[in-house]
Amino acid sequence: MSTPAITIPPVVYQPSNPEERSPPSSKAGSTIIGTPSVKSETSSVLEKLPWDGYLEEDIPDKTQGKITRDLRHLVFTIYHRLFGVVFIANMAILIALFVYGVNSQRLGLIAVANIFVAILMRQDYVVNAFFFVFTSVPPSWPLWFRLLMARVYHLGGIHSGAGVSATLWLGALAGQGTRELARGGEISVATVEITWIILMFLVGIIVFAVPALRSKSHDTFERVHRFMGWTATALVWAQVISLTNDWKGDASLGYALVHSAPMWLMFIITGSLILPWARLRKVPVRAVVLSDHAVRLFVNYKVFGFHPRPVPGSFSRVSLDPLNEWHAFANVPVPGTDEFSLVVSQAGDWTKELIRNPPKEIYFRGTPVAGVLRVNIMFRRVLFVATGSGIGPIAPCLFEKRQPSRLLWTGANIVKTFGTDLVDAVKEADPDAMIIYMFGCFLIYVSPDTRVHGRPDMVKLTYKMVKDFDAEAVVIISNEPLTKKVVYGMMSRGIPAFGAIWDSYMTSSLALTLIPEHLIKPNLIL
Repeated sequence: MSTPAITIPPVVYQPSNPEERSPPSSKAGSTIIGTPSVKSETSSVLEKLPWDGYLEEDIPDKTQGKITRDLRHLVFTIYHRLFGVVFIANMAILIALFVYGVNSQRLGLIAVANIFVAILMRQDYVVNAFFFVFTSVPPSWPLWFRLLMARVYHLGGIHSGAGVSATLWLGALAGQGTRELARGGEISVATVEITWIILMFLVGIIVFAVPALRSKSHDTFERVHRFMGWTATALVWAQVISLTNDWKGDASLGYALVHSAPMWLMFIITGSLILPWARLRKVPVRAVVLSDHAVRLFVNYKVFGFHPRPVPGSFSRVSLDPLNEWHAFANVPVPGTDEFSLVVSQAGDWTKELIRNPPKEIYFRGTPVAGVLRVNIMFRRVLFVATGSGIGPIAPCLFEKRQPSRLLWTGANIVKTFGTDLVDAVKEADPDAMIIYMFGCFLIYVSPDTRVHGRPDMVKLTYKMVKDFDAEAVVIISNEPLTKKVVYGMMSRGIPAFGAIWDSYMTSSLALTLIPEHLIKPNLIL
C-alpha cells in the first residue's frame, strides 16, 4: 500500500529581497527545516535533511543512579536548598528560644527581620546587584565554579524561605503574646490583635502562592499578593510601634523607637516597596504588528532624567492597568540608540487584546531586571534553545555577540508570526542557526519515503547540537515541561543547562522571564 502524499507548508524563511526567494540551502548558512527544496507540493523525493539520523546517534547514559540524580536535579535544586537553609536555620533558632526562654519583643524583632529579607530579595536593584556580582565571574575560571555562580537566578529560594519563616515567627509571636496577655505581661491587647490580623494576611498570601493555585489563578494571586502585602506592611508598622511602646519601660516612646531595630528595618522595607512605584511612568509606544499573534513595542523614555539601559537577558514590567495586573517581557535593545523593544506574543486574553489593539501609551514600573538568560555571559560557547516566541528573550543575547553561540529555534509559522525583520536579524546574528518549522502539533519532517513524524526529541537534538558546536552550556526558553525536560536531560549528562524555574519571579524574564513576578506569568511562550 503506497504512502499517501502530504501537502508541504510554505518555506519557513523568505528572504527580504524578492529576487532571492529560492528555498534556503541546508548545506550552508542557517538550517531551516520544514520545507526542503522540492519539485512539487506533493513530491516524495526530497533532499536529505542535515539533522537526519540524529535519533539513531548514541547519547550517553545519565550519570549517577536514578534516585540520586532525581534527588539532585529535581528535589534538591539550588532553589530548594536555599529555601531549606533559610527555613531550617529559622526553625532551629525558634526552638532554641522556646527552650531557653523567649518573650514577645524578641519574637517581633526576628519576624520583622525575616520580612525584611523576603522583600529585599525581590527588590529590583538587589536582584540586579546579585546578578552583577555573580555573573562577573570570568569565563576563564573553573567550570564547576561558574556553574554554581550561574545558579544566581535561584535566589527566589531565599525569598520564599524567609517569607514562610516570617509567617511562622508571627504565629509564634501571636501565641506567645496571647499567653503573656493572659498572664498580665508587658504586651497590650492592641499588639496581640494586630499580630493575629497580620498572621491571617500572610497565611492568605502563602496559600495563593502555592504553585498549583498560582498557575490557575495568576491574576488573582498577583492582586492578593500586592494588596494584602501592602496592608500587612501598614499593619506591621502599627505592630512595631505598639510592641515598642509595650516594652519601652521608663523611656519615652520616641527614644525607644529611635533605638528600635525593627523600626529601622521597616524604613528600609517601605522604601524598597515604594521605589519601583516611584519609577512608574506612562510612556509613548511605537507598535509594529508582526502578525495576528505577535506585536513588537518600541519605547524610548527617561526616569529621573536617565534612559533605562536594559542589558540582554533582562525584562521589563508593563501594564495598562497599574493597580491590577503587570506582565513581564524581555528587553530587546536597539543598538546605537536609547530605544528598546518588547516582543509580545499571544498567550492569553491580555496579550491577545494588546496585539489586536496596540496601545499608544503603556505603563512601565521599576527598572529592567536581570533574568536567567543573563548567565550566558559566563560561558565561552553557548547553545540557545527557543520554542515559539522564546526567541524574544534570546534574540538580544544573540545580537550582543558576547561569545560564539548557536541557536536552535522551533515554532509554528515563524516568519508569518514574527516577521522577516526579526527572522533576518536572527539569521544575521547566527548564520548557522537551526530553525525548525512546526505545523500544528507535528513537525513536517519529510524523508525519501514521505513520512510525517511527531515533534522532535529535543533532548537528543539539543545534545547533538551541543556536541557539534562544542557548546559549554545550554540556555533554553520554552514552556515549563520542555524546559525542565531539556535542563534535566543535559544536567544529568554533565552538560550545564539553564532555564526558568517558575519560582514566581524569574520565570518571565524569564521566560521572561523570566515573570516573573513581581510574580509574573510567562507571556513569551507560544
